[in-house]
Amino acid sequence: MDSRSPLVFDTLELGRRAGAMVRINREIPAPAEFSTEVIGVPEGTILDVQGRLESVSEGVLATVVVSTNALGECSRCLDPVHVPVTVELQELYEYDDPGMRASGDEDSDLYRLEGDYLDLEPALRDAVVLALPRVPLCKDDCLGLCPQCGMRMEAEPGHAHTELDPRWAALSGLLDEPKEG
Repeated sequence: MDSRSPLVFDTLELGRRAGAMVRINREIPAPAEFSTEVIGVPEGTILDVQGRLESVSEGVLATVVVSTNALGECSRCLDPVHVPVTVELQELYEYDDPGMRASGDEDSDLYRLEGDYLDLEPALRDAVVLALPRVPLCKDDCLGLCPQCGMRMEAEPGHAHTELDPRWAALSGLLDEPKEG
């Protein structure tokens, strides 16, 4: 963990007194890999992070709201798509001290504090990526591209191709051949 990262918070001032609280209000450039194959938050895009860190008996409870914008391509027509993303996140970060852990399990799925530092990046990445649309669309009724020629269907709504039934394709050439006579 890099303690200089803007998504790493020092919880020293919270101490280990249950009920102590610190407010968070930061604008942070997004780290890499806040994305799926088709849409994501580009590296450096501003993440507006607001919330609070609360000391509880098991560790530190992070309650955060993150707002940002994702960029991608429409799954139907490949036009650029801009999607506002707002995610609410609440995670418990257990104390690193084995005697203070709530679960007592070394393989717990809970996040852990490293000393007095809390790293929000993994939890934020999980929350933001899960909030991204699986099938981004430029609009709900996007017609997409013609599967045969790639033309945008919205540019020419009546666009169609004559398709021959494959069972009759062998006979289609009979009318084009010159007659012997």
